Amino acid sequence: MSELETNILVVGGGISGLTAATEAAEAGYNIALLEKTPFLGGRVSRMNKYFPKLCPPACGLEINYRRIKFSSRVTFHTMAEIQDISGQPGSYEVTVRLNPRYVNDKCTGCNACTEVCPVEVLNDMNFGLDKRKAAYISSEQSFPQQYVIDDNACRKGDCSKCSDACKYDAIQLDMKPETMKIKTGSIVLATGWNPYDASKIDNLGFGTSPDIITNVMMERIASQNGPTGGKITRLSDGKEAKRVAFVQCAGSRDENHLAFCSAVCCMASLKQATYVREQYPDSKVYMFYIDIRTPGTAYERFLNKIKDDENVSLIKGKVAKVSEDPATKDIIVEAEDILAGGKVKVNIDLCVLATGMAPTVGEVKLPADVKINENGFMVPGKDQKGIYAVGCVKNPSDVAKSVQEATGAALKAIQTVGRKS
Repeated sequence: MSELETNILVVGGGISGLTAATEAAEAGYNIALLEKTPFLGGRVSRMNKYFPKLCPPACGLEINYRRIKFSSRVTFHTMAEIQDISGQPGSYEVTVRLNPRYVNDKCTGCNACTEVCPVEVLNDMNFGLDKRKAAYISSEQSFPQQYVIDDNACRKGDCSKCSDACKYDAIQLDMKPETMKIKTGSIVLATGWNPYDASKIDNLGFGTSPDIITNVMMERIASQNGPTGGKITRLSDGKEAKRVAFVQCAGSRDENHLAFCSAVCCMASLKQATYVREQYPDSKVYMFYIDIRTPGTAYERFLNKIKDDENVSLIKGKVAKVSEDPATKDIIVEAEDILAGGKVKVNIDLCVLATGMAPTVGEVKLPADVKINENGFMVPGKDQKGIYAVGCVKNPSDVAKSVQEATGAALKAIQTVGRKS
């Protein structure tokens, strides 16, 4: 068992965690950053573009990666899971399990292990839309640039092709889990979110056709490093998807699923509508909504720009059913049109379900005094000091808001450490 003493512990290596860690480090404090997956970057690393500027997220992540890489005050651990948190503000002890990567620091990123690996599994980076090897790196922009071997897929003793192919002795198939104790003064929780499981929504047809997808899948399809190389197509036959429908509040604002509004879905669908319109000038886009939420003048301007496009139809009404036409394999969306006072049915190539954000902080073993509400978000206590929530840990947030809150959380964590010292 190893031990580490640090001023602030940040749990979660997405955009919120990266920001909190780097801001506090550059203020002169020692930071330990934990991430449960093999790579930093979180959900933002899977995005194609930010809204409303429509710039790629790679630039923002790259800056933060560089800040961490060249900081002597940040120690990060991937594949790390919290086992226990004890203590009090200014003096916490955190037990962490470090799962084996099976690839050591000698890795040069040469890709030899992937080339010879005989095992293929569904690619979680692309939400199962394609496959990857058991020995892999998630993308060319992954950080760290160090390969990992999927413990659930690798044949281990029955296969050593990756080890034999590696010229740098970077493969260690006998790695074991390790336990680490971290002593820290304050904790920032930035554990992020998961997309809601669309298969739980019976009437929207997810799983009945490959051409009924979710908004996070659409983001990967539109990405240059995604499963289709950025080409927006029907997944069933590769046909260009020129008729696309976006179904808002897919599971959100529904007491049977997610009772809350996820805040970002409207803007995400409007953004993705621009992907389709830019790629196919003769395309037609439909967006079915309960009400469109675009808080702030910049977001409102973005909405108005979309509304001015005559090939984008914004239809206020709840979608009753999404299904596949057995003859043509087209997707059929049936919905009410409240403003027109009737029902509408459209045949499309691709249907995108705007599923909401399901918080993941409840998966962390937290002290008893940290409260989680009925929706799964952490409740920031008025007198609670020492453990601070960031971004989607406490409420649904977009990237800009998450970054702002991360800076604020870093300051609060610094204040806790300062009071103790």
